[in-house]
Amino acid sequence: MHHKYVVRDGHTVWTGSTNWTHDSWTREENVIVTLESPDLAARFRDDFEQLWSARDVSRSGRIATAPVPAEGHHVRAWFCPGRGEKLAHRIAKAIGSAQRRVRIASPVISSGPILGTLAQVASDGKVDVAGVVDMTQVREVLHQWRENKNAEWKEPLLRASLTRAPFSGKASTPYYPGSIHDYMHAKVTVADDQVFVGSFNLSHSGEMNAENVLEIHDAGLAERLAGFVDEVRGRYQPVAL
Repeated sequence: MHHKYVVRDGHTVWTGSTNWTHDSWTREENVIVTLESPDLAARFRDDFEQLWSARDVSRSGRIATAPVPAEGHHVRAWFCPGRGEKLAHRIAKAIGSAQRRVRIASPVISSGPILGTLAQVASDGKVDVAGVVDMTQVREVLHQWRENKNAEWKEPLLRASLTRAPFSGKASTPYYPGSIHDYMHAKVTVADDQVFVGSFNLSHSGEMNAENVLEIHDAGLAERLAGFVDEVRGRYQPVAL
């Protein structure tokens, strides 16, 4: 159950990547979005009620994805696991269709559709692609792939994605009981003027978690979040695998 959202008075939505912990507020990079929209709030309330009534993550997230009005824009709300696979393909399509730029902040990138498309776009070199990941978690994912043998095919795609475009990686503290949590924790994808932002890591497991993502077309917001990704990227060393 990976959501981090609030619905207030059936009118306001607060969502994003931030867990409600002291480390999240003080040690991690995160993004929070707030929107005033009764229609959007209704979608989030529907998702909450699915979780609350069924007490079963696997039966949640079956929420309509048609855009709804929110502060002068039309916004899509995506919920997982009900729409997880479609969301991954939606983000991959946006990356593959970008004409000018792609910016990504995600602790890990392991979703097959997204990895395949990102590796191709980064290798083609026709679009300005850059991003930031959590290097400690990426190395853990690589280790897991080698251990289970079922996802080794993803490793060349991940290597191409993170080394053929300027990606940086945060060397966060490895997890152990009682450790601090100082991960690069933001989850943002910008493709031209299209933004995907929420709780969803660009991962296969994220497709099966209880997650939410807002898809917003807005040039100003896209510019602001692309700038955020570049600022975070500038704090850390280039990815070395």
